[in-house]
Amino acid sequence: MKKNTAVFLDRDGTINEEVGYLDSIDKLKLFANTAESIRLINESGMKAVVMTNQSGVAKGYFTEEFVRKVHERIQEMLWERGAVIDAFYYCPHHQTEGIGVYLQSCACRKPEAGMLIQASKELAIDLRRSYTVGDMLKDIQVAHTVGAKGILVKTGYGINTIEKDLTSDSSEICQPSYIAEDILDAVKWIIRDKTKRSPKRL
Repeated sequence: MKKNTAVFLDRDGTINEEVGYLDSIDKLKLFANTAESIRLINESGMKAVVMTNQSGVAKGYFTEEFVRKVHERIQEMLWERGAVIDAFYYCPHHQTEGIGVYLQSCACRKPEAGMLIQASKELAIDLRRSYTVGDMLKDIQVAHTVGAKGILVKTGYGINTIEKDLTSDSSEICQPSYIAEDILDAVKWIIRDKTKRSPKRL
């Protein structure tokens, strides 16, 4: 069976405005070009998948049910504009500041690859032909872990990541395949790159 290619999108700072801990639906604001970007992914035949660390659950700021309600609202906002997310994945844990069962070092909190691996099984995704898009170094690191290409956006914490993390002399720093102005720039680059990687028909 032919496997799918996916664009794994970070949530806060990538598809919606970064507000610290998004603990109220009223704080949810999609970037102006988010719907267009995801619609382009849909039209390309790739899967649009959200993968997000939500340590606010672990710290008791909001519940998993609230996270799911935010995702339902994002989906509604996108549907109204002709776009759709194929699946949402989130990590509710934190290794040092979690409460109760949420206090753990898990395999799903980025830069660990658990969310991508789960998605690859459930949506038949070829991770090595897929992409991640996010505003933090962990979004690039997780791409390297699974052999995908990582794209860094300048929105959210992106500029801070460029100025501090990517200028480090550490040999362990993972460099992005592309630095994009925003999600739309990232998706357009991905579509061009995917076209170059696709085998030509004879």
